[in-house]
Amino acid sequence: MIIEYLRYTIDEKHQSNFISDYTQAAEPLMDSSYCRAYELTQCAEDASQFIIRIEWTSADDHLKKFRTSPEFKKFLAFIKPYIKDIDEMRHYEQLDVRT
Repeated sequence: MIIEYLRYTIDEKHQSNFISDYTQAAEPLMDSSYCRAYELTQCAEDASQFIIRIEWTSADDHLKKFRTSPEFKKFLAFIKPYIKDIDEMRHYEQLDVRT
């Protein structure tokens, strides 16, 4: 498993649309056999900051298989307006350091 984190800065006038669009984008995302879990969070101290966390079966499955799938096309239709607002997009391996 690999975890993708996307960090966004979204100005106040676009925040409700951003949340709505990412809520709708969850359906095609979760329809993918490569996506294991998905969550959207908003910073409590700075409402313009959002983090999306997606668990993928692997980085390869995400980058090569999901991105060429019909589910990706549906997902992208919802989130495309916000690509320019991505501050960071990276994949992380989960470590066995937790409680």
